[in-house]
Amino acid sequence: MDWGVIESRWHEHKAAAKRRWDKLSEAQLSGIRGHRTYLLKRVQEAYALTQEEAELEVADWQQNQLDRLAPTGN
Repeated sequence: MDWGVIESRWHEHKAAAKRRWDKLSEAQLSGIRGHRTYLLKRVQEAYALTQEEAELEVADWQQNQLDRLAPTGN
């Protein structure tokens, strides 16, 4: 699965993003509308990260979100 799953269901993932990055406002999260580049920029700005650090943060969060959605195989 890729980012498209998160983007298409952003309304479901916003709460998880807020838990991970509590410095982001509700308005910022709504404005992101599931666009990964927007999320990267907001995380980078809010937490004074380099582009690479923000990418690692978002990639880790993305993987956690996709892992939650994956079937367990039981």
